[in-house]
Amino acid sequence: MGNYPKSPVMGQMMSEPLLISSIIEHADRYCGANEIVSRRVEGDIHRYTYRDCHKRARQMANALGGLGVKMGDRVATLAWNGYRHLELYYAISGSGAVMHTINPRLHPEQIAYIANHAEDQYLFFDLNFLPLVEAFAAHCKTVKGYVMMCARDRMPAESKIANLLCYEDLIEASSDNYEWPLFDENSASSLCYTSGTTGNPKGALYSHRSTVLHSYASAMPDALNVSARDVVLPVVPMFHVNAWGLPYSVPLTGAKMVFPGPALDGKSLFELFEQEQVTFSAGVPTVWLGLLTHVGQNNLTFSSFKRTVIGGSACPPAMMKAFREQYDVEVVHAWGMTEMSPLGTACTLQAHHLTLPPEKQQAILEKQGHAIFGVDMKIVGDDGKELPWDGKTYGNLLVKGPWIISSYFKNEGGDVLEEGWFPTGDVATIDPDGYMQITDRSKDVIKSGGEWIGSIDLENIAMAHPAVQQAACIGVFHPKWDERPLLVVVKKPGAEVTKEELIRFYDGKIAKWWTPDDVAFVDALPIGATGKVLKNRIREQFKDYKLPAT
Repeated sequence: MGNYPKSPVMGQMMSEPLLISSIIEHADRYCGANEIVSRRVEGDIHRYTYRDCHKRARQMANALGGLGVKMGDRVATLAWNGYRHLELYYAISGSGAVMHTINPRLHPEQIAYIANHAEDQYLFFDLNFLPLVEAFAAHCKTVKGYVMMCARDRMPAESKIANLLCYEDLIEASSDNYEWPLFDENSASSLCYTSGTTGNPKGALYSHRSTVLHSYASAMPDALNVSARDVVLPVVPMFHVNAWGLPYSVPLTGAKMVFPGPALDGKSLFELFEQEQVTFSAGVPTVWLGLLTHVGQNNLTFSSFKRTVIGGSACPPAMMKAFREQYDVEVVHAWGMTEMSPLGTACTLQAHHLTLPPEKQQAILEKQGHAIFGVDMKIVGDDGKELPWDGKTYGNLLVKGPWIISSYFKNEGGDVLEEGWFPTGDVATIDPDGYMQITDRSKDVIKSGGEWIGSIDLENIAMAHPAVQQAACIGVFHPKWDERPLLVVVKKPGAEVTKEELIRFYDGKIAKWWTPDDVAFVDALPIGATGKVLKNRIREQFKDYKLPAT
């Protein structure tokens, strides 16, 4: 917090600290009978209420105290979206410790590095991650014990892990007589590591204040638009930037919550959507690709699903149109980063847009959107000077606000701010109405003859072709132009298309000099731990690629 001057006349309002525990207290007190439904790792469906969740979170908070966990200690989780993970969200942070979610899709060596850097004291994990934990546990220097998130009858007869504890044993042995402590709202609440930086992963350390403010803002109508009338299924994992804040914003509103566990394939998601009458979900484009493929191939329709927020990477316009035109599902394009807790923008129309023709409305909705209150943004040139909001000028995107980091955990990377603004690493335009559109990551921009070509635009056009399932565009060496675009494509099963057809598909849609010089067909694109296409791997794969002579 800055040292700001005080007015000679101060407000006379209660000064209640903004603490995460207040969210689950509210959910219990005012929406206690509302359901939380989970598809468990064990395979069955588990049901209980916010009141049950709050009781077990208090029991777990007592258990943590019994294990010697103190305020500020880091406690790690390696778990899917489920009710036990939700209990830990509140038990750990609410008791004053720091919730540290770890991505189980990382390599064991990366997980060990992150756990050591965070100095985790305990690590909770889902039972299907036992082999993974056994692979790295010996390398974790500070972890005193490991807790398997299951009942006693699912515990292994023997394990390579020393001090292996049972989650349900801890719950059963602990009283629910627990008063959530009051402390400074700027205390650390949770820790997420980002792989979007160079070198080793860096930690974003959130506070109770930043998290509660983010929860309020993200629930607003022109953000995630969460209400008590929704049934919410977070597909985005709870180990990925706290599931975009949904484990906080959903209980804050009292909406019914549905957790998919590890079953994120199209068939499993569709069945859970229908069984629980899900109205709203959120996730990255790669997951929705699987759901749309399953629904399309089986001639299915959604009976309750009305709205999804898509982020993590740019949503192809073809996917947005498929959801809206074929299934009557509204897509809200959103953008943010681990360093932003993560929500920064969401794309919904304003009143004066409602009279525009559909194609102009669609052009707006394809952008990453309007800053939500609490986030300020600007675009600057390489000289640091702010650039105009004309919807055409590209610039480096910078942000600031109360839920955006001021530095990385343990000050890794030194001073990351530029005159108080956080540099996102994205290249974007902002239009006169304040709608931002990412044109590329700064490291992914294709520079041809000194001019920039946005790879996202080229990928979106390719994805609109009926034979294309996935596409990525990278810059490869060109002796005259420095770099030229190469389109890397995965075809839909059973579909056929030639590179000449795809290149012609760009005619009239972009400036001619932006058109890819060549197309390479592959069986699959490399996908990272958070569901994003790994452009760096593709660049490495095609680093010696020879473009056809022009």
